[in-house]
Amino acid sequence: MRKLLPDPIRGLDMERMEIPAGSHLVGIPHSRGTREYLTCERGQIELVIAGETYELEAGDVVVFRGDQRHSYVNPGPGVAVGYSMVTLAPVPD
Repeated sequence: MRKLLPDPIRGLDMERMEIPAGSHLVGIPHSRGTREYLTCERGQIELVIAGETYELEAGDVVVFRGDQRHSYVNPGPGVAVGYSMVTLAPVPD
């Protein structure tokens, strides 16, 4: 995982992930109300959210509630590359 933005932007987090063949990454649930957008650039990524699986291939995008348990799996033979954009829930003043 690598941060894409050099400076923090309040309420936004963007990361590039490289997942080796046959590997998985466990996502950390974010605060309530958070939304996460995942796009697959290369290879295949299986996104598992609260026990439900979504299969992404290059060019696919999915949005989901980021406050749930989630993980990313590469079922393919090569490195999978994806981008995650997390929009954090506003913090009450």
